[in-house]
Amino acid sequence: MLQKMSIIDTLNRPLRDLRISLIDRCNFRCPYCMPSEKYDHAYQFLDKKQWLSFEEIERLARIFAGLGVTKLRLTGGEPLLRPDLDVLIRQLSAIPGVDDLALTTNGSMLASWAQRLKAARLHRLTISLDTLDEAVFHRMSGEKGSVKDVLEGIRAAEAAGFDAIKINAVIQRGVNDHTILDLVKYFRGTPHSVRFIEYMDVGNQNHWDKAQVVPSSEIIALIEAEFPLERIQGTQGGDTSEIYRFKDGKGEVGFISSVTKAFCGTCNRLRLSADGKMYTCLFATHGTDLGKHLRSGATDEFLSHLVRVVWMKREDRYSEERSQHRHNSQTSPKIEMYQIGG
Repeated sequence: MLQKMSIIDTLNRPLRDLRISLIDRCNFRCPYCMPSEKYDHAYQFLDKKQWLSFEEIERLARIFAGLGVTKLRLTGGEPLLRPDLDVLIRQLSAIPGVDDLALTTNGSMLASWAQRLKAARLHRLTISLDTLDEAVFHRMSGEKGSVKDVLEGIRAAEAAGFDAIKINAVIQRGVNDHTILDLVKYFRGTPHSVRFIEYMDVGNQNHWDKAQVVPSSEIIALIEAEFPLERIQGTQGGDTSEIYRFKDGKGEVGFISSVTKAFCGTCNRLRLSADGKMYTCLFATHGTDLGKHLRSGATDEFLSHLVRVVWMKREDRYSEERSQHRHNSQTSPKIEMYQIGG
């Protein structure tokens, strides 16, 4: 039995949050993540035998919990593509020290999964929904899925007992910025909250252009012109969102400002790919292969030591140094977001 401990990196950031990618496949082809012109023709997805098994994921999660992790978020690709996912959720929900177990999904299959997820003791859901406009949605999902399917998934989740769902919306200028208030009005007055995310340069294939970034400050001003807001929470303590509530008490909205207001200084997250590679940043260029050691007979003590060493040497702060990285021709390609989740 590994003893509970707490570790910090070179910038005094503790390890608290582990994001686990269950699968590198997705049923959408969002241009800002997995553009179809690239991946439908040129990318070889992992073979199923390369995915960590549920037992391997649980073992690593227990090791991470012993190092101070209290939050687990299951992601992908699209995690609901992983068969028998509720079995894994039951295993993870029983790990001592884990007090927050969440899942991020595009919501397209959620209607058929919601009851099973709740019964398996999943705590929270985050659903990606960039717009309510079907035509814009179709464009942003790579011509996959529909708004109707996602909203049906949200209703099914509500019926199953998920009462405070986060709705993530990536905003791109000239693409879906004209639909921001539609999302606000739809979810205002419900227990759910929209998190508006600045368009980021994740991976290497989304042809990111800073001109397409809509700063959170601009979105806040747009919303506040119609619905007065007050700020109630910043990004201290490792949170990624600044939270505002409507002054009339009808809910809240959040803003994830990785481009214009980087929060690297409080980042407490590690990411684990579907094949067991550990990454210390969403914008990392390389990872540490825990899966290889796991399958070669490494002990829990060895794996725990390896994680400690990697974390204690960690100095990532890509978003604070974005311009420097982007103008450095020697910088290695970044890991793709669908491989380690958002």
